[in-house]
Amino acid sequence: MSWLLERLRRHKDDRGMMANLRCVLVDSKKHRAWPALNRLGVEISNDVSAYVAGLFATHPEKTDTGNFGATCKAIELKRGERRTDDNKLTPTERRFQHLLAAEGWEELRDRVLRMVRMARSEGIPVNYQQMEIDLKILSNPSNTWRDRTKIRWAAAFWTPGATPATEEDI
Repeated sequence: MSWLLERLRRHKDDRGMMANLRCVLVDSKKHRAWPALNRLGVEISNDVSAYVAGLFATHPEKTDTGNFGATCKAIELKRGERRTDDNKLTPTERRFQHLLAAEGWEELRDRVLRMVRMARSEGIPVNYQQMEIDLKILSNPSNTWRDRTKIRWAAAFWTPGATPATEEDI
């Protein structure tokens, strides 16, 4: 478990801290999260770790398996969504495809947040440790692992049960 998630887990019942951490998800309220991030040992300028802390504060149910594609697939299954026609996507499938098409960091943040909120509403845990790793890759436009990370998420969503290739396998 990462040091960030360990600290978040210890404070998950501190409603005040969790409320302040959720403020990092709203641009006009970020300043309210800075003292809580400091207490957790997160640099205010570390956008990805701060964002993951805000997501955790939004939905503290975590798992140590799967990536965000697997989480999104679990949402689709829990909602009982089925394709009625081969040409039509389920609502969750459409949102997930939209998430994968995100261009910049801001766009990606908004779309991931929507899916985490859906996971919360369905009681689906999120692997925040893997999410932090993946978002660090996806937030850097010059990183050559961006497409591979999106492909791993897509593989976990559209081929459940199959083990996606790891970075070592590539």
